Amino acid sequence: MSDNCCSCHTKHRSDDERKKLINRLSRIEGQIRGIKGMVENDTYCVDILVQSSAVSAALTAFNKELLNNHIRTCIVDDIRNGEDEKVEELLALLQKIIK
Repeated sequence: MSDNCCSCHTKHRSDDERKKLINRLSRIEGQIRGIKGMVENDTYCVDILVQSSAVSAALTAFNKELLNNHIRTCIVDDIRNGEDEKVEELLALLQKIIK
């Protein structure tokens, strides 16, 4: 089994990968707090919707990065190690997240 993934469903990320993901999430968290403040301050709906759309795009970018990392490490490594059922796991995941 790969050094990055194991059958207990954990992933050992590099420091760089972890840092990039945490930074993205921190920015999204800040955006969410900003939207909350806008609602609390009765900001015009259009302005809130624009910010909400930006958060949605940021979360989509986070998901793409995480999925790319997952495919390049966990899925590829597991298939190389003979765990062909990982293809079905990936297909099931894609069914859940692509709607």
